[in-house]
Amino acid sequence: MNHLPRLDRRTFVIGTAAVGGGLALGFGVPFGGPTVVRAADGTPEVNAWVVIRPDDTVVIRIARSEMGQGTLTGLAQLVAEELECDWSKVTTEYPTPGQSAARKRVWGSFSTGGSIGVRASQQYVRKGGATARMMLVQAAANEWNVPVTECTAANSVITHTPSGRTISFGKVAEAAARVEPPVEVKLKDPKDWKIAGKPLKRLDTSDKTTGKMIYGIDVKLPGMLNAAIKDCPVFGGKLKSFDEAKITGMKGVKKVVRVGDSAVAVVADTWWRAKTALDTLPVVWDEGDNAKVSSASIAKWLEEGLDPAQPAFVGNANGDAQAAIASAAKKIEAVYGYPHQNHAALEPLNATALYTPDKCEVWTGTQDAELAYTVTAKVSGLPPEKCDIHKVMLGGGFGRRNAPDYVRQAVLIAKQMPGTPVKLLWSREEDMTHGKYHPVTQCKLTGAFDADNNLTCLHMRISGQSVFASITPQVLKDGMDPFTFQGVAPTGEAFASIGPARLGYTIPHLLIDHSMRNPHVPPGVWRGVNGNQNGFYLECFMDELAHAAGQDPLAFRRKLMADHPKHLAVLNAVAERVGWSKPAPQGIFRGIAQQMGLGSYVAAAAEISVTDGNKIKVHRIVAAIDPGTVVNPAQVERQVAGSFVYGLSALFYGECTVKDGRIEQTNFDTYNSMRISEMPKVETIVMPSGGFWGGVGEPTITVAAPAVLNACFAATGKRITSNGKTREAVMKIVDAS
Repeated sequence: MNHLPRLDRRTFVIGTAAVGGGLALGFGVPFGGPTVVRAADGTPEVNAWVVIRPDDTVVIRIARSEMGQGTLTGLAQLVAEELECDWSKVTTEYPTPGQSAARKRVWGSFSTGGSIGVRASQQYVRKGGATARMMLVQAAANEWNVPVTECTAANSVITHTPSGRTISFGKVAEAAARVEPPVEVKLKDPKDWKIAGKPLKRLDTSDKTTGKMIYGIDVKLPGMLNAAIKDCPVFGGKLKSFDEAKITGMKGVKKVVRVGDSAVAVVADTWWRAKTALDTLPVVWDEGDNAKVSSASIAKWLEEGLDPAQPAFVGNANGDAQAAIASAAKKIEAVYGYPHQNHAALEPLNATALYTPDKCEVWTGTQDAELAYTVTAKVSGLPPEKCDIHKVMLGGGFGRRNAPDYVRQAVLIAKQMPGTPVKLLWSREEDMTHGKYHPVTQCKLTGAFDADNNLTCLHMRISGQSVFASITPQVLKDGMDPFTFQGVAPTGEAFASIGPARLGYTIPHLLIDHSMRNPHVPPGVWRGVNGNQNGFYLECFMDELAHAAGQDPLAFRRKLMADHPKHLAVLNAVAERVGWSKPAPQGIFRGIAQQMGLGSYVAAAAEISVTDGNKIKVHRIVAAIDPGTVVNPAQVERQVAGSFVYGLSALFYGECTVKDGRIEQTNFDTYNSMRISEMPKVETIVMPSGGFWGGVGEPTITVAAPAVLNACFAATGKRITSNGKTREAVMKIVDAS
């Protein structure tokens, strides 16, 4: 039986009884106070983020979620840097949102998405490490009766410089717990970093390699049962009825339960028996009018929104675009499209819930434990202080595990079996057909030139879904979703909440607007989010404009980027590395793209070849990223390479189609991904310019498709205008080896 000792260690007791030595800071106060706060094993906290055990082991608490992107290691590096601890003795654990709520949200946000894991919490976790270090040093100085200015800390040891006396963190921790925390805390300049900023090995690799890592799908609790679920196949439909008698007596089956208005679940002693019974269960659905919707009907509706006469929200504008287009010497138009796409994480959605009239707990992998916590309290009907979420490692998130729908279902099922832990596990088919999909959009772009082939105007009309109108409508601004304009937003801070993600070109007359049209298929945040389609639309059209003007695509862009030096720097970097100024090898063709997304500047240059007119081999991609500050350069390189796997999978395979109101792709046989043999060599240029903190895990996805498709045009003279259809429409990916 695996009772998850990792989870038990994450619970801690707030009290005053001392068990062993250690350092702790005050209850509910992030950076210190005289009250000792202890972990379950009796070890006092350094502060909310750090526990120092008597053997000098340093436990760093990470509120953000780890799903392969390296946030856990990066944040630990930042805390350890300021703490001046021995990195070889660092380990990590997750606090719970219930613990955080009881301590006045001491850990801040638990949300992990939009590449904010490090950049949105770096300052306060660094401050936590620095505060603890100063308290440790002060405690040692008090014990030695010497000025604190004569003491230093390094590698978990405090030294009195004049005398050479030393003491370890673990030995001074208990005394430090009673030191008043400093009011002023100075953080290190990144140029002085010794742990942060270095390509250290990830802290979670060993457990993943050996199989020791616990994911949600691995959770086992005493007496646990298993649940399989089936929701109405048409979004917005209802569960009408089911015939429980047909599966009564099937081996292992314990109960059949209604889950909300639209789903039914079978609970059994094993998941396979639950699924087998569920597949046998006769179910009648009320599919409603949405059963009439198809990809074709959605596309027609979105196409209507491209008409300039249709109302639209303006996200970026200057000059007089309509007048400039009307008076243009030459006008270029194009229409592009971007389909629904699934997150397709390796681990299907799951959550284990235990409900009693006095307590409701959930064990799950989630990208937003606080949101899952809120949903658990609401659905269980219990006060928040009687609920909690125990977060485990995510087997892939990509934005899907921001949504708490599966947690809600698990709690609803557990409420119908009080006192018994129930693990809900979605089948792959349920996971594929009940996602929160990449928003579907179309885009009409119009470019205007003067008589000298100078671009004078760009109108970019987006028609389609708004992610935030669906998931957080409260952030809309007079009905407009600012996040729709990710990557094409205006300069300045008006759209700071989305990254920022500014347009990298200066054009005399500009109009970028959005005709919001929300089909019934639910959208969600999908790795890279709206930068994916906007980068695809804009950068492919920039190539069209360059060729229409008879100009080199790089030179054409450079003329428009004089006021955008950071955008231009990453573009120049990939152009130089790929050898843009020199002829490509025989049969090799190149394409480039650039964008700003989630606070970082990115660019890519691709080298491809095409045989038989439609078989594309992507040989090489050069990527550049300027995230301002880099915590672990090796991890940045891995994330950039991984982002191209995701971005190219979306380009060549990732399209979800709708028939009779439901998603047609039900498993990996109809929703493929890039294979190792198909992946090109990815060369990453990490070029932090300093002074800001940008995201890493998502931005470079947005330049994957346009860089490759612009190279395709160079090879074939054909424009591919819809992401996700290249496998069947024009191009077929072949082995890059």
